[in-house]
Amino acid sequence: MNRRDVLRLLGSTAAISALPLEAISLIQTAHAQVAQAPGLKTLNPHQNETVIVISEMIIPETNTPGAKGAKVNEFIDLLLTAWYDPSDTRVFLDGLTAVDTQSRKQFGKDFTACTADQRTQMMHAMDEGAMQFATALKASPARTKVSLEQTTPPPTNFFYTMKKLTLAGYYTSEIGFEKELGKFIIPPGHEGCAPLDSAVAQ
Repeated sequence: MNRRDVLRLLGSTAAISALPLEAISLIQTAHAQVAQAPGLKTLNPHQNETVIVISEMIIPETNTPGAKGAKVNEFIDLLLTAWYDPSDTRVFLDGLTAVDTQSRKQFGKDFTACTADQRTQMMHAMDEGAMQFATALKASPARTKVSLEQTTPPPTNFFYTMKKLTLAGYYTSEIGFEKELGKFIIPPGHEGCAPLDSAVAQ
């Protein structure tokens, strides 16, 4: 499995929890790359702020850090830089531009400058469009099963893609994987074998 395979899976209707271990491993490698070389490579400051705001609305901070704390924005920036083809990166960036275009049309200002209620109103509309897209994707047999031999990725919807990248970035990060899901990327230690009596008693 390679990066393009993972991107095809992320563009499909497959749930994040259903991704194969190979895909999870590759995504976690991307997190390691972010840690080794932090900083933006593709997103400009305004685009980055928009990604932060949207991703944090998708997974807000509660008793554990949200998408911002997990640096989902830097994860997405890395994928746009090193994983996506330039044309696919442009599609994503055009999606960010479209968010501001719609925001200015509705509220006379960029999305990041909107009030919380205005942002929520826009998010609901974007999510509705994403769900309609997902429903159409599931209804097409040719699109439901993503073959790793396919040369072209599934069609896209910006907010659908944004949600999938946010979920993938968060739940494969150290914060999401360990603190939220209670799992371990690297086993903390070897517990040894349990005594036979204890094993039988269980």
